[in-house]
Amino acid sequence: GVICQFGGQTAINLAAPLAKRGVTVLGTSVDGMDRAEDRERFDEVLAKLNIPRPDGRIATSDKEAMQVSQELTFPLIVRPSYVLGGRAMEIVYNEKELERYLREAVIASPDHPILIDEYMVGREVEVDAVADGTDVYIPGIMEQVERAGVHSGDSIAVYPPQHLDQDMIDQIVDYTTRISLELQVKGSVNIQFVVSRGKLYIIEVNPRSSRTVPFLSKVTHFPIVEIATRIALGEKLKDMGYHSGLMPAKKHVAAKAPVFSFSKIGLAEIALGPEMKSTGEVMGIGHSYSEALYKAVNGAKMKIPAGGTILVTVADRDKAEALQLAEGFKELGYHIIATEGTGKYFNDHGMPVDIVRKIHEGGQNIATMIRNGKIDLVLNTLTYGKHPERDGFNLRRMAVELAVPCLTSLDTAREVLRVFANKGKNQGYHHVAALQDYDME
Repeated sequence: GVICQFGGQTAINLAAPLAKRGVTVLGTSVDGMDRAEDRERFDEVLAKLNIPRPDGRIATSDKEAMQVSQELTFPLIVRPSYVLGGRAMEIVYNEKELERYLREAVIASPDHPILIDEYMVGREVEVDAVADGTDVYIPGIMEQVERAGVHSGDSIAVYPPQHLDQDMIDQIVDYTTRISLELQVKGSVNIQFVVSRGKLYIIEVNPRSSRTVPFLSKVTHFPIVEIATRIALGEKLKDMGYHSGLMPAKKHVAAKAPVFSFSKIGLAEIALGPEMKSTGEVMGIGHSYSEALYKAVNGAKMKIPAGGTILVTVADRDKAEALQLAEGFKELGYHIIATEGTGKYFNDHGMPVDIVRKIHEGGQNIATMIRNGKIDLVLNTLTYGKHPERDGFNLRRMAVELAVPCLTSLDTAREVLRVFANKGKNQGYHHVAALQDYDME
């Protein structure tokens, strides 16, 4: 037999062709995998279990895509079906952006439909579990720092979750258990949720191990791969001393931070979104959330300066949130500068900042300042339209190539601010201990 749970999406895609050729697929059945992977069959599973997911449609042509967008509420998240790593996945905020996506990113057809879902602003949560068809055991729940819409592989993940109440945790355990049993998972399963306006929704179910398995195994000391393999070979959780439910959270906190290689990949767009861009990850562990985050951010080589000048240039929809962040950084002693639109918003709302020229405006502009070492950190979010898109891309690439930290997610910036705000209060940030020295009871 062959186990298809530990080779990512490629192995899952190979399960059905292997079974057709007479190969025994161990663990979760090919039908169980297909019920999780096939959009319409998965919708049937959720409807049967009365578990909500973001409203969405399937389109098999550009015309149909524009029509179904009328039935949904913008912003929408659009992607080709059966994608890997969020390839060609994008968030569109209006019809014009959807038209551009259909023109430039994908060609919809009956053989290659595209999925269109309402994009729910909220907190993303991820679970890795093991199940044997009778019992479902959950070693831990992880919460992502970046809001839904940033690929989970590019997000900072935190264990145990810091912002979920007990009722929400109980609901996550309930949904995980019922879905795993309905799909008759035998081995490992990964489920991604979003908490939006106090309600829990399912984003997707992966009938396999995910990239978070090594992280969760290390911080809980629960050997997910070993247990999942033993289940696939016919053993039961109860016989191994486990039961259904959630493992009690450990007393320590761990954070998983993505590592990027943008400086080595010329012309790559560094802005974070639904398409995965990280090339690795690191783990920070500590006795507090801030300590774990500090270690993870440092381990990921996010060289955030302890002072200096921050350039803020953000999309209109992000200006109010960016203002709060800029005020926080200013209180820590940073000097804030901004481009015209952002700077005018800051000045109009009681925070005076120096306004600088964009790259395409020439003269003493952002490009000159970055080259002369006068900007220590860039906070930039994606905007659309001819000039801003080109200007923003050039700014992000210049920052990467000249080794100036560039944050494109306000959530990441907020956590970086938290790290620096707490650094002076907590002197244990540089405490070093072996993994097994942390409380593993």
